[in-house]
Amino acid sequence: MQFYSGSLISYQRLQTVEVNIGGLLLGNGHPIRLQTMTTKDTMDTEGSIEETISCIRAGAELVRITAPSKKEAENLAHIRAGIEAAGFTTPLVADIHYTPNAAEIAARLIQKVRVNPGNYVDKKKFESITYTDEEYQEELDRIARKFIPLIEICKQYGTAIRIGTNHGSLSDRIMSRYGDTHTGMVESAMEFLRIARSQDFHNLVISMKSSNPQVMVHAYRLLVKTMNEEFGICYPLHLGVTEAGDGEDGRIKSAVGIGTLLEDGIGDTVRVSLTEDPEFEIPVCRDLVKRYESNPYQLEAAHMPAIEHLPYHPFEYKRRSTVPVENIGGGQVPVVIADFSKYKGEKLPAALSSIGYNYSASLDKWQIADAAADYLFVNDPELGFALPGTLKIITWSAAWQKQVEEQKNNTFPVFLLEEYLQAEDKSNRINFVMIDCYSTEFPFDIEDLKLLKADPTVVLCLSSEHKNAMQAIRRMGIALMEMGIALPIILMNDSYWQTADEHLIHFATECGALLIDGFGDGLSLGVKQKSYDALSGENVEKLLNDAAFGILQATRTRISKTEYISCPSCGRTLFDLQETTARIRSATYHLKGLKIGIMGCIVNGPGEMADADFGYVGSGVGKITLYKGQEVVKRNVDSEVAVEELIQLIKDNDAWVERE
Repeated sequence: MQFYSGSLISYQRLQTVEVNIGGLLLGNGHPIRLQTMTTKDTMDTEGSIEETISCIRAGAELVRITAPSKKEAENLAHIRAGIEAAGFTTPLVADIHYTPNAAEIAARLIQKVRVNPGNYVDKKKFESITYTDEEYQEELDRIARKFIPLIEICKQYGTAIRIGTNHGSLSDRIMSRYGDTHTGMVESAMEFLRIARSQDFHNLVISMKSSNPQVMVHAYRLLVKTMNEEFGICYPLHLGVTEAGDGEDGRIKSAVGIGTLLEDGIGDTVRVSLTEDPEFEIPVCRDLVKRYESNPYQLEAAHMPAIEHLPYHPFEYKRRSTVPVENIGGGQVPVVIADFSKYKGEKLPAALSSIGYNYSASLDKWQIADAAADYLFVNDPELGFALPGTLKIITWSAAWQKQVEEQKNNTFPVFLLEEYLQAEDKSNRINFVMIDCYSTEFPFDIEDLKLLKADPTVVLCLSSEHKNAMQAIRRMGIALMEMGIALPIILMNDSYWQTADEHLIHFATECGALLIDGFGDGLSLGVKQKSYDALSGENVEKLLNDAAFGILQATRTRISKTEYISCPSCGRTLFDLQETTARIRSATYHLKGLKIGIMGCIVNGPGEMADADFGYVGSGVGKITLYKGQEVVKRNVDSEVAVEELIQLIKDNDAWVERE
C-alpha cells in the first residue's frame, strides 16, 4: 500500500484503533485530544497537583508528568489522589526514560505510561556497533524480556502505553543499522509495537517526534504506511515537534510539523512543546485542531482529478524542480512578497521597517535585515520615494500598464490567467499569473497552462478559496508536474481567522505542508479585510513578514536567523529554562543560521538536540554541560557563568560575529 493518500485531495481522518485511557477514548474518529506536560518537580506533590489542575482548566485532556525514578513514580499516586479529590478525572501520563522499574510502578497507579524505545532498554553511548542478524535478534529478545512485564501490568490495570520514539534519542543499535533517519525512528517504534501485539496488547498510542518538522512529518507518514502494510490497521498517533522553543518561532515550528500531518488526516492527540508555562501550550493546541472540528469539509471528487501516480516521494524532502525567473525558482531560496494592498498609513520610507528595511534620513541609506521581503505588492505603485535596490514592486496589471516605460522595467504586473493570455502589454522580465486552484467561482481550462510552459517570464501565483486550500494547491502542483510545466510557484495564502496566533497557525499549517512536500518558490501571506480590521493596533505587515520568514526557517527552506532547539520545562529540568533561554536568545539572536540547543536535563540532552551546532544541557543542580555538536566540551560549568562560557565556546569555534 502506498502512503495513506485519502487526504491528498480532500481532508479525511485516518482510521485508527480505539484506545481507552482512563475512560478517555482516543482514535477511531473521536475528537483530537489536547495534552501538555507539567514542569514541577514530581516530588513537589502540592505544586504538581496545582499545576496539573491549572492545565486541566486551560483545556488539557491528558497531562503528562515525568517519573525519572522509582520514588517519583510512587508519588504519582499522591498526585492523582489530590487531583481527584479536587473533582477532576483527567487521565495522567507517566513519562519514563531509562527506568523500566519506574514504568512498572507507574502503570499500577495512573492511566497511561510513555516509554521511549531509544532508552527504555537500550543505552545511548554514541557508539557505532556492527551486529550480525543473530546478534541483532538477541538484542530484540532482550528488549522483549524487559518490556513484556510492563505489558502484563498494563493488561491487569487497564493502563495504556505510548511508544514514544524521539529522533534525537535513537539507540546506538538502531543508529548502527538504520542511521540517523526517519526509517530508524519507525523501526524503533515497530520493534516495541510487534512485542506488544505478540502479547495481544493493543491499548497503544505511537509517536514519532523530532525537533526538525521535515523529519517528523516523514517519520509519521512512513509509520502509517508501515503499520498498514504489516498489520492492516493503524494505532492512534500522538503528534508533537520536540524542543519547538518559545514565542512566535515555537508556534510556527509546531504548526508546520503538527499542522502538515493534521492536514493529511493523521493525528489523534497533540502536544505543543513550548518553552513556556504548560497551560500556555493548550490554546496553541486548540488553534491547531479546531480547524477540523466544526466542518469535515471534504471536496467532491469532481472538483479535483484523482491522483493516478504521486510524482514525488512523501517520505523525503525534494523541492520541485523549476526554471529560474530572475531571483525566483531554479534552486534559489524562496522569496517573500510583502502584501501592502490593505495598508492605509502614510507612504513613507519608515513604513517599510515592518518588512526589514530601515531608512536613515541623515545618511540617506537603507539598512536591510536578514528577514527583509524581496517584493512589495501594492495597489498603487506610485510610492513617492526611491526603494532600496533589493526590493521590487508588484502591482495589478491595470496599474502597471499606466506607468511610463522606465517605471515598468522595475515594477512587475499581476494578471489573471485569462488576462495574461489575451494581454499585449507584458513585462519582458517577470509576469505574475494568478491561479485560483480548482475553484468553482473562477474556473479555467487547465490545458491553458500549457500555453505558458515555455514562457521564461511567468511566475505562477497559486491560491484557493476552498476551506481545504492546501490540498487544492498541492493537487495543482502535482498537475504541473504531470504536464511537465516547470514554472516557479508563489504560494498565496490568505487567513480568515481573527487573532495573531490563529493567523500564525493557519499560515504555518497550510504553507508549511506545501513547502515540506517540495512545492513553493516563494510566499505571499495576507489576511481577509475583516481580519485585517480586527487586528487594529497590530502591525499587520510585520506580522505577515515575520510569519513568512518563520515558516521558511521552520521548513529549512530559507534560513534567516538563529534557531533555538529548546525543550519545554518538566520535573527533570535542572535550571530556570525560560529565563536561561531568554538570556541565550538575547546574546545570540544575530548569529544567522546557527542552531543552539538548550536542554533542561540529560534526557533531553545531546540526542534530543539533534542537529544543533552548540548545546547547553543541565547536568546537575546548578551545573551545565556544554556541547559542540554531540561532543562534550565542558562539564559541570556553574550555571551563573554558563551562558558566558557558551558564548566563548561559539567564539572559539569561529562561529561568532559581532552585531552591527
